[in-house]
Amino acid sequence: MAFRGPQVWLWRWRRNPLRRRADAVEAWVLLAAWVVTVLAGVLAGLATAGTVEQGMARERVEWRPSVALLTEQAPGPADSRPATSNSQKVWAKIRWSARDGSAHTGQARVQPGSGVGTPVTVWTDRQGRLVTRPATPSEARTRATLVGGIAGICAACVPFVAGRALRSRLESRRIDQWGYEWARVGPLWGGRTRG
Repeated sequence: MAFRGPQVWLWRWRRNPLRRRADAVEAWVLLAAWVVTVLAGVLAGLATAGTVEQGMARERVEWRPSVALLTEQAPGPADSRPATSNSQKVWAKIRWSARDGSAHTGQARVQPGSGVGTPVTVWTDRQGRLVTRPATPSEARTRATLVGGIAGICAACVPFVAGRALRSRLESRRIDQWGYEWARVGPLWGGRTRG
């Protein structure tokens, strides 16, 4: 294990006769990569979260509940207790009218054993197509935060990986330069000592 002295912060920017131009370039590349990484992540995350939240707010305004009627008997035995979750409901064919009066048919989750003509509340968009219930404002905020965070991390990965690759290339070049300089200067130090 090699001994390392105390960490000297910002050593690449300090004036030092041993500091080479490559050290200063690497320092600026690292700084630029970190700044771009943070900015890209934050801006992409905020933009994505805002877009997702606006889209869900638009859904809350445009999507409306509609009353649909069952067109066939729902499978399963009739249960007098209301279903407490969607897992206890079954799929059945329904019919509903859109805002413009056009008739539509589809499938929705209903109570097992429900009879023909039983009313069911469904959500529809402007064109009268079935959609899910829109997210509440708190659900929308949570989803927007999660999607924005993921988008921000993904966006930040691009400049981070590019900065790491550039730093690796600069380090490889610096090691090659050391080898070249040592090959040039090393023979001058090749004197023998008497022991």
